[in-house]
Amino acid sequence: MRSVGFLSERQRQLAWVGFLLAAFQAPLAAKLVEDASWFFAVVVAMLVATVIIADDAHRRRPEPVEYSE
Repeated sequence: MRSVGFLSERQRQLAWVGFLLAAFQAPLAAKLVEDASWFFAVVVAMLVATVIIADDAHRRRPEPVEYSE
């Protein structure tokens, strides 16, 4: 059984949706918009990706074992 991360399953799904939306929106906005406001979508996508990676690392951490003597 996997250990639980700090995100619930619903939050994790929403994080993936948010990451994908921001990642696909950035290049599209870069083509359509003259200024560099599309860069904000890149920063948001990187931030959400960092949270997802941190949750993965937390989930893969081994469960603490209590030794009884």
